[in-house]
Amino acid sequence: MPSRTRHQADPADIPDAPRPALRVAVLADSDTRWKWGALTARRLTAGSGARGERPVEVSGLLLRGRATPTPRQLAEVGEVGIDAGRVREVTAVEFLHTVRDEAYDVVVLALVGGGVQAMLHGLAALDLPRRPVVVTGYVGVVYEKLADGLLLRHGADVVLANSAHDAERFRAVYEGVGADASAVTEAALPFLGGAPYRPEEGRDTVVFAAQPSVPATRADRTYLLRRLVEHARLHPRREVLLKLRSKPGEHTTHVEELPYQKLAQRLPGGLPPNFRLVYGHMGEVLDRTDLLVTVSSTAALESLHRRIPTAILTDLGVREPLGNHHFVGSGLLTSWDRLDGGTRPRPDREWVAGQGVAADGSYGTAYDTARAKVTALLAAGQLPPLAPYYTPATAPGYLPGILRRHHLAPDGTPLPGAAAPQEPGRVRGAVRETVRNAARGAYRHGVQRVAPVIRRMGEL
Repeated sequence: MPSRTRHQADPADIPDAPRPALRVAVLADSDTRWKWGALTARRLTAGSGARGERPVEVSGLLLRGRATPTPRQLAEVGEVGIDAGRVREVTAVEFLHTVRDEAYDVVVLALVGGGVQAMLHGLAALDLPRRPVVVTGYVGVVYEKLADGLLLRHGADVVLANSAHDAERFRAVYEGVGADASAVTEAALPFLGGAPYRPEEGRDTVVFAAQPSVPATRADRTYLLRRLVEHARLHPRREVLLKLRSKPGEHTTHVEELPYQKLAQRLPGGLPPNFRLVYGHMGEVLDRTDLLVTVSSTAALESLHRRIPTAILTDLGVREPLGNHHFVGSGLLTSWDRLDGGTRPRPDREWVAGQGVAADGSYGTAYDTARAKVTALLAAGQLPPLAPYYTPATAPGYLPGILRRHHLAPDGTPLPGAAAPQEPGRVRGAVRETVRNAARGAYRHGVQRVAPVIRRMGEL
């Protein structure tokens, strides 16, 4: 079916004609970013379709790469309000062609910083007569590469900050390099929610929220697993759950070279009966959690939002590479020794209020400012050209490499051969998809199996 183009008459200008849908595209490169992007799109457009306003049509696009989520991972993310039939996998160049052809009103870039920067330059190179409003942000706690990640996101119309604390830091970075900081907009993590914590008679459940890349070494991961299992043995009537992000062979936002599942198989003495590995939607796991333990997972903010007792481990130190330094001042830092002895940390209210977890009940209005900004940009009509901080003139030794990884030239246009011609016929299309899947599987095998071995050999 042909898409509506920008030069056609707007049905909204015709008396008594139904208003056209507000068309939103979400581009994500991992399971967690898909969850963030899809829910952000919903929160930014909440209320549309009511009171005679425009209905909303959200399409999901998954950027093909190392961490492209599998169907199982998409299902595990939970309900995000987007029909699975409207989710498809694309390359960067295919995404740009889709934006050119589909006339989206809003584009949410739920990508790693380099991906955002490439798409900003690619969108700018399209030179559309009326471009979409571009929104981006961070999936969770921003504890590393603050300047790098922010400057790679500069140029979007809206750069969402998950808290007042983040908004202040974001503006300081942009203003510190002389870049426009007006896009920074305070909001909150879009996936907070769930019923407030209420203890239940006879229930005593401790959940450890694992992270794919924190900590990174086998020794540290084995240590945390061993302490979790020992905690289960010390408290045989307590249910102890290890909440995992992915199954072996799947990728998430970060590379997991040492899955806890495999480490658990090699643990001396086996696993106690009250210890289990669990997957599933984090919100559903939190529904039955009495204590959430982690090193620095964003799950801690979800837990705090619901007033669930939460602990941030100091066993491996309070260090920037672990991300737990972000929780300094939170009142949540503790160790397995203390948790084994019955300690339950008490969060600092002032710290919690600054982190956007909205445990005070203000979460319902957290997206009002961002929603108003997007609405104003949509009403403005033709928007000025996208103007990222990085250009071939300001970062000639950095930007071209970022764009090249997404098959874009320094001016944002597709490199020769990057855009594969459309192949007629279902058979040829199926063959191409089969080849793509095989190539992607080989690539993932190389990243997950071969590369770690080579790195370990290099350390000998």
